[in-house]
Amino acid sequence: MPDHPRILGAALLAGALLLAGCGANPEEAEGVLDSQQPTGASAAAQVKDQALYDRLPDKVKQAGKLISVNNGSFPPYEIAGADGRSLTGASADMSEAIGQVLGVKIEHVTVDGLPSSLTGIASGRYDFAIGPVGDFADRQKANDFVDWVKEYVVFAVPKGNPDKIGSVADTCGLKISVMAGGSAEAVIKKQSETCAKEGKPKIGVQSYKDQPTSVLAVSSGRADAFFSSQAPLTYFVSQAGGKLELAGKGQANGFDDLYQGAVVAKDSPLRDVLRDAFQKLMDNGTYDQVMARWGTSDNALDQAGVNLATAS
Repeated sequence: MPDHPRILGAALLAGALLLAGCGANPEEAEGVLDSQQPTGASAAAQVKDQALYDRLPDKVKQAGKLISVNNGSFPPYEIAGADGRSLTGASADMSEAIGQVLGVKIEHVTVDGLPSSLTGIASGRYDFAIGPVGDFADRQKANDFVDWVKEYVVFAVPKGNPDKIGSVADTCGLKISVMAGGSAEAVIKKQSETCAKEGKPKIGVQSYKDQPTSVLAVSSGRADAFFSSQAPLTYFVSQAGGKLELAGKGQANGFDDLYQGAVVAKDSPLRDVLRDAFQKLMDNGTYDQVMARWGTSDNALDQAGVNLATAS
């Protein structure tokens, strides 16, 4: 998800890990997230790849499982249950298939915010995050990314787009909700400075810790638009009963190519194993099946990659 904190170091080391559903969808978001999920069978069962299993770290083979951490509010990829340990969505389906390929179980833990996720991965408390999490060059200093989707950043606006938002340049003087600490927040704050330099009203930036609360700000009239990843916004718009639509599609909106993926600790031996597991699912058609099931085919990649942000 393009949630690109500009300063990670000390903040990440100091971040407290909050478990047991703290990152699950908040009560105030009820009605924004519909409980309906795609119908039809999920991906077909996979055959264990012994060669990939043999490359797993010894502690993983001994435990028989990998622990994947998530923030809980990034549909249609991650939709966390209230228990803090259940997950549905495209990422859940993908991780189920990857677990079968690797011959281990993948358990999910929900925490409060990306900093807590990254801190937990760096400390070894969690093995990885299935994500997808935004891959940016500064994040690669402390993490490695196994990229498996490409993303775009657009706006969710009230039906009819009353403020006529065609791109990020049209947001001066508006109230824009964003995910706190994310790359979209950084872009919209920079745009607000540009507005001021041009003699236009600054943007009222509203920063929230999760996607459901951010989009609720728009549907309730507290914000004029929510600026975030296109895949989850498409999901939210589809669940909004015709009250919202997307705006700013097909525009750069302050970003270069955006890749998102699974996150592991820097130089973790798990990195290349996950890359090859994703590639196996791409090659055998499972990846396309999962992406289509959750309406994210437009975000699909032909090949899994490592730290693609530096290669874009």
